[in-house]
Amino acid sequence: MSRWRFLILFAAAAAAGCSALTPFATAPLAADPGIKDAGPRVAICYNLWKTPPEKVQELAQAECLGGTVAQPVDTDYHLDNCPLMTPGRATFICKPK
Repeated sequence: MSRWRFLILFAAAAAAGCSALTPFATAPLAADPGIKDAGPRVAICYNLWKTPPEKVQELAQAECLGGTVAQPVDTDYHLDNCPLMTPGRATFICKPK
């Protein structure tokens, strides 16, 4: 493979990979048995090095409906619900105001 072809492919892959770091909503972590939540749960997958906590909170708040407030409950780093580039999953409870 020529050097220029490699550089073009590398640049294209890097540009495509930038969107892989964008945080997004996912399935929330289930509550522990015996724990009663005060509202529905939402979760955000995010990249720990690229997404500030304020942005994660803002995205979670956007997922909460009906005038509720997103309050953080837990964060996990299992790759069950979140891909490798955004391994953090922050779970929030949407509590009434």
